[in-house]
Amino acid sequence: MRTVIAVISLVLLSLTAEGQVISQAPFSIGETLVVRSSVLQEDRTINVYLPASYAEDSIRKYPVIYLLDGSRGEDFIHVSGIVQFCSFSWINIIEESIVVGIGNVDRRRDFTYPSSEEIDRKEFPSSGASAAFITFMDQELQRLINEKYRTTDNRTLIGQSLGGLLATEILFSRPDLFDHYIIVSPSLWWDGERLLERELEKPLKDKSVYVAVGHEGEVMERLAQSLFLKLSLERGEEARLFFRYFEEQNHGDALHLAVYDAFEKLFGGGGE
Repeated sequence: MRTVIAVISLVLLSLTAEGQVISQAPFSIGETLVVRSSVLQEDRTINVYLPASYAEDSIRKYPVIYLLDGSRGEDFIHVSGIVQFCSFSWINIIEESIVVGIGNVDRRRDFTYPSSEEIDRKEFPSSGASAAFITFMDQELQRLINEKYRTTDNRTLIGQSLGGLLATEILFSRPDLFDHYIIVSPSLWWDGERLLERELEKPLKDKSVYVAVGHEGEVMERLAQSLFLKLSLERGEEARLFFRYFEEQNHGDALHLAVYDAFEKLFGGGGE
């Protein structure tokens, strides 16, 4: 009996030892920067995902994906995960890339230009400062990222909802800021849909634009399709254009699938 008890005790001790935590360390996928913006006159939080190879290769340079709504509790972590997955050697859809998530302070202010519609101004009282935010991205953020990290000139912008509105505004007014635009469920209803009446200020030569929308109602679906049609008719020969309708997704969950699909089409050689 004593022999049996001893054997059981040894087994229990072995199991206990194997279940113990023998080491513990922080787990990080990148860095969080707090930067002072002289343009915006405030501090901004910037989350940066760095590929695993970044620390191993001190010479290699990486494309940069800029993500609007890039706070930790918004889209930064799951979009960085898509970027990591798509850059695995056995997937090989995109190059290993740096992701720059721009944390929000007031997205209604930063992602909208001044609206001529009273209802917009009433419901979004802080709105209308996208010009300053675009200047921040151009003159401060991109310069900081290029100075601090090893980057190539290949830049992608991802924007959804109001972020999609801002991405569209940049595409129309400052297309030179990015090479690839991923615009998901853009809030083009803003300002009585007037953004779609604007002319593109510069050629879209060598640009790639992906537009997507979910099952989000007549207005959102029509406007996303209208954006794609406008680009196709006016700049179809100057840019690579793609459109996708996600009939089983809605405004809240279209982004994840859209980003993956955009990577396949823009960088993986896929077609419509």
